[in-house]
Amino acid sequence: MAISHSPQRRSAPSEIPDKLYFRIGEVARICEVPAYVLRFWESEFHQLKPNKSGTGQRLYRKRDVEMTLRIKRLLYDEGYTIPGARQVFQTEARESRKKAAGPELPLPSANSDAAVAGLEKVRKELREIAGLLSAPVGSGARSRTGRVTAERKPGGLFEL
Repeated sequence: MAISHSPQRRSAPSEIPDKLYFRIGEVARICEVPAYVLRFWESEFHQLKPNKSGTGQRLYRKRDVEMTLRIKRLLYDEGYTIPGARQVFQTEARESRKKAAGPELPLPSANSDAAVAGLEKVRKELREIAGLLSAPVGSGARSRTGRVTAERKPGGLFEL
């Protein structure tokens, strides 16, 4: 009887047991691929990073197992190459970052007079605040509450 090294294809995905961690042998059985294939995928897909125990044994989380099943489906069932599958993950990551950032706000053009005037106003206000914060306060000066305040040194944090 000849032993086939080609992956077995199944129509339904394997059930992932409800556990915190899985050893590489368990993941290999769930995904129906040899353990060396999983180790190779770790080197090719940076998203697949199982933890390692103190003895160096790989400990896959449930999301790592889901990722390996996804990689297997892309490579074996959908016919992607490894670079092609990597591109799928990069595209998905870009799209999820865009969705997380929310809709982009329209910005006025850089040459807009209103935008320039608004920036000048903000710059002026920041300089005034910096001046107030860096101005020395005389010794024994009292604040609005009547307490004696510490003397401030010139050249504060907000010096422009």
